[in-house]
Amino acid sequence: MELSSAPLHKGQLLWRGLLLAASLLIYWSSPTTAQISVEEVPPHVDEGENALLLVHNLTETPRVFYWFKGKNEDKKNEIARFITSTNVTRTGPAYSGRETIYRNGSLLFQNVTLNDSGPYMLKISMQNYDARKILVLFHAHPNSL
Repeated sequence: MELSSAPLHKGQLLWRGLLLAASLLIYWSSPTTAQISVEEVPPHVDEGENALLLVHNLTETPRVFYWFKGKNEDKKNEIARFITSTNVTRTGPAYSGRETIYRNGSLLFQNVTLNDSGPYMLKISMQNYDARKILVLFHAHPNSL
């Protein structure tokens, strides 16, 4: 955008002022307003490949990350948990031996199978004992070879 040396009209001043205000609000917005999210990396994974459910927008260090296969936190569906204060991982009944949970709560699947497809739930227990839950739909595709 080029700046002009011509005098600005009243409407142009108002428009530029609104743009400046919007830009400053975006720049100054608090990171705590960002929602925790999970991204599938890569977004399209074939059977036999590795996939990462990557956690984004953590604004504080949680107490515990829990991963479950399915839409709820049924203990028999727990894959693993990571306890941040002790850096300890505990595996659950749904652990296949191909999953790795990381310090940031992300979950790695090695050698993905079609059976890995489906919903997963990440439960995050925060320092103040509040819990946040994120539901992720993971889909593995048949190997196209």
